[in-house]
Amino acid sequence: MSDPSRDAGLGPASSPSNTGFDAQQVVQDRITNRAFTEWYSEQQFQTNILEGQAYFNGPSPAKDPERHSPSRLLECHRKASYARQNAPREGTPPQGLFWIGSEFEEQVVVPFLQSITTPDTYVTNSLWIDAEIEAEGTQHTIRGSTDPAIVTADAEPLFVTEIKTTTSLDHLSGPKPHHRAQLYAYLYALDQEYDHSITEGMIVYGSRTTLDIKPFHVEFDPDVWERVVDWMRAQTEYEQAGELPPATPEREWECNYCSFKHRCGQADTPYTDIGIEGLLPVFDGYDRQNLREYLDGHVDRGARLTPTLAHQYPEFAAEYGTYDWSCSSCGESYGWDELDWDGDTDDLPFCPACIELDNLVTLSGPEADVQLNIA
Repeated sequence: MSDPSRDAGLGPASSPSNTGFDAQQVVQDRITNRAFTEWYSEQQFQTNILEGQAYFNGPSPAKDPERHSPSRLLECHRKASYARQNAPREGTPPQGLFWIGSEFEEQVVVPFLQSITTPDTYVTNSLWIDAEIEAEGTQHTIRGSTDPAIVTADAEPLFVTEIKTTTSLDHLSGPKPHHRAQLYAYLYALDQEYDHSITEGMIVYGSRTTLDIKPFHVEFDPDVWERVVDWMRAQTEYEQAGELPPATPEREWECNYCSFKHRCGQADTPYTDIGIEGLLPVFDGYDRQNLREYLDGHVDRGARLTPTLAHQYPEFAAEYGTYDWSCSSCGESYGWDELDWDGDTDDLPFCPACIELDNLVTLSGPEADVQLNIA
């Protein structure tokens, strides 16, 4: 009896069983967190181009001190400055939370609103706002997009929502202050733009685990809005003066989840009160995507990798360049890959020149405040 594989022109190495095992091994080797995050980033990149939003690819421009985003109102002043001025983010971007929030809004909330609105009104995914607010002689601008809104047939807004997802609804007795401030910004801007009054909206919290919702009706309060305007004024003054604002979280636990907690000094690391610019020396807690966005956003100012990060992301070293190791004792410097070091930040390399003098001095990268070419 003839061998079917040979009759088909296939050698023994290409038999179905071997091919299957080879494919299984290839797939198994390719299922890694790094491969997945790179794939997901590429999907987002392509989607932004497809939808005519290529400006979302890459770092956002730093905000002018007088310009504010609704989503950052009443945040910790220092966190707001770090985010607004593109300080390097620590940790991993919460892509899952963003995706769940977006899907919950588009696939659940919008269809629900469409099912309950009246026959002569409609639902829109978002409305653009652009308003000016004067506070103590300074003209502030607030710009952004609302969440779904109920509108007329002419697309004029009647009722605005703000959609937030959360782990649990159990202890939620009212809107969080910064969410209320965000909705107030939308109401204020839309009320200024349209002839009819727009003073009411709703903040809807959705559980990421049960899909239950908890809605809170909100009516614009001028007194509370004045507090929001005061926050904008203070934030603008800090940034106009080039000052690092104070750390003012609403709740202490917020620092645990902040993308700048090491830089700020709210983590178990030796950093504190670091300014907006530069990467933390001898720190390896930057995610690949965050690091690339930071470097791309500061490439015109000479941004490079610290030696620690060059060891962690050697493929970036050739693309962006690196700083050298430096010795605080003798002043000698060494290329990031000149020394035999395994990348363990708890066991930094010693200065070779100082070792010859029987002096053990660990090397470091440049401090954050001297890394960029600051005019």
